[in-house]
Order: sequence, then structure tokens, then C-alpha cells
Amino acid sequence: MTDKEFADKSITLSFEFDRYLVNHPEIAAQIPAGAGIIFEVEDDPKFTAKERTLAKELKLKGEKFVVVKVQKLLPPFETRLVNPHLELSLSI
Repeated sequence: MTDKEFADKSITLSFEFDRYLVNHPEIAAQIPAGAGIIFEVEDDPKFTAKERTLAKELKLKGEKFVVVKVQKLLPPFETRLVNPHLELSLSI
């Protein structure tokens, strides 16, 4: 896994987790202020290994962090539109 791939996946997971927290404030309330977030993705052992390395660094520094365990990350949807059709403006 390249550094760019790792960074891209980290950003995506962070964004998706933020979206999750908006709908689950009870989970957000469990995260200590200033804590780092470490993701473990069950179906991506290379990513998880890099995240665990970051967790060890945080632990050595005495910093707080939480681990978010994720089964997998679904591929993004191309669009939320269902069966769009175009009409020429002359026909309206």
C-alpha cells in the first residue's frame, strides 16, 4: 500500500465516520476530547497494520486514541439519482 493509497483511505474512513457520528451522537459522546481515531478494517490487513503502527506511536507519546473497528468499506455510489431521463426543452 502506497502512502497515497493509505492517505486516501484514511481520509475516506474519517469522512464516513464523521457522517456516522452525525446520526449516532451517543457514539460521539464516548470519544474523549482530543483523542485520535485509529481504524482497523477487517478486510484490509495492510491498511490496518499501518494504523496499528500509528496507534503504537500515539501510545508511546501518551496520547489518547480510540480504535474504530470496521468490517469493510463499501464502494462509493456513482449517483443517488434513480433512472434519470432527459427531455429536450422544446418538448416542455
